[in-house]
Amino acid sequence: MDQLALLFVILLAALVSVPVGDYFNLPAPVLMTVFGGVLAVLPFVPNVDIPPDLILPALLPPLLYAAVRRTSWRQFTANLRPILLLAVALVFVTTICVAAVAHAIVPGLPVAAAVALGALIAPPDPVAATAVAGQLGLPRRLVSILEGEGLFNDVTAIVLYHVAIAAAISGEFSPWEAGRDLVLSAVVAIVVGLALGWGANKLMSLLGDATLQIGLSLLVPYASYVLAEELHGSGVLAVLTTALFLSEYATDADDVMTRLAGHTFWDIIDTLVTGVAFGLIGLELHNAVRTASGRWGELLGWAAAVAAVVILVRLLWLLPATWLTKRLHARRDIDEEIPVGWRETVVMWWSGMRGVASVALALAVPLTTEDGRPFPDRDIIIFIAFGVIIATLVLQGLTLPSLVSRLGVRADCEREKDFEKELAVRATKAARRKLREIEQVEDLPEELSEQMLRRAFDIGIRISPDMGEEERREAHHKRARRLKRVRQIQSEMMSAARHEVLAARSEPGADPEIVDRVLRHLDVRSMR
Repeated sequence: MDQLALLFVILLAALVSVPVGDYFNLPAPVLMTVFGGVLAVLPFVPNVDIPPDLILPALLPPLLYAAVRRTSWRQFTANLRPILLLAVALVFVTTICVAAVAHAIVPGLPVAAAVALGALIAPPDPVAATAVAGQLGLPRRLVSILEGEGLFNDVTAIVLYHVAIAAAISGEFSPWEAGRDLVLSAVVAIVVGLALGWGANKLMSLLGDATLQIGLSLLVPYASYVLAEELHGSGVLAVLTTALFLSEYATDADDVMTRLAGHTFWDIIDTLVTGVAFGLIGLELHNAVRTASGRWGELLGWAAAVAAVVILVRLLWLLPATWLTKRLHARRDIDEEIPVGWRETVVMWWSGMRGVASVALALAVPLTTEDGRPFPDRDIIIFIAFGVIIATLVLQGLTLPSLVSRLGVRADCEREKDFEKELAVRATKAARRKLREIEQVEDLPEELSEQMLRRAFDIGIRISPDMGEEERREAHHKRARRLKRVRQIQSEMMSAARHEVLAARSEPGADPEIVDRVLRHLDVRSMR
């Protein structure tokens, strides 16, 4: 098997892992990690030969962009305090604790190398958190905090990692320079992200065509990441800034085709790239196996100790942080989503899985220092990092569904239904207001006006059948049954039309481009 064939196998597995994970109530990313690990030990499967410095630029931009599409600037600001406590403060604390323990238990491990190890395994993975949490029906406030933490903790961790690597290579470290680099990296990233977001928004309005706009949306996160990195900024933060800007300002309510096609496109990208990313984690297991040759007991002990520190520090941090956030929330009249009770705190604790960024940073540890000597204990750092990644992904990922079930942490369905009903009412009122505006400038026939009024009510009741009085709901159900039959007949008619047009594609002298154009017109009509 060559590497191209291996890529197709992983892509196929990425698709298959979704229904398999749904059937067994297991996260698809965890299944892909296990699958990659199985492939890694098979003798006929080649070692993956991807330059470490290409892993983050190739995988993170589309994954981050897809994740941000599911959130909003308002949601981020509502969770700003818990996100900062987790994505910034906790990353610092975890890095320090891991560095201290690793320096103490691994003989001869320099402090700078220990800090690099702590930084690369400190951030929980945003893809793992969103993919796992999204499948378990958790309360929206927990999912929002986990998403926000996962999206922003890489910024802190990567800057710490680069500072530690530079200190290990050169033998010099300045806390003032480290702090300055962190601030400058953030400022550059935000400027680049806003500039590219504004430019992409203007360009999308010029392109017009849905296909071109979606293609541009795929290029923008890569451009944002690469440009920020070239200017010594944070590529991760630049992608997040660009994506948040576009989610707020590049949404046209009437651009239905672009929205539907874009949603489908990014779902596909998210599924495939996520599968490749976590399959790659499993495949890179061969590096750890090669490093541990003859030293399994010693290295596994170190990896287990560091994994225990990572998991324990998160719990010890979350308990007071959650309490503090609740106290501040109670004292101030603020709209902030926080964990409620110890059960949700435990779920947040157990959701701290490591993943793609940690793998890429571990593999990117340099081979040598400035004076040409080997980087201190590079193989040990990589083994410990992979041990922590596999332990958190497999142990926590596979047990999180049962933990959530046992603790009974579930989304508030009644609250979600109430909000859905509120949106349905607002949509109906907006449609009625527009109808009244039209009636003021046009003399609509009474029959047409009544018909449009019923359709305005139908807009809301189709979203939330519970709205409206009993008689109106019953009348809607009757119209819905009649409309369903009309649509069935129309569907059969459109199907016959599509079959006839498609059959013309193979007729002598038929122009396939014209046939496809007519077929696309029929497909659009079928969606109405």
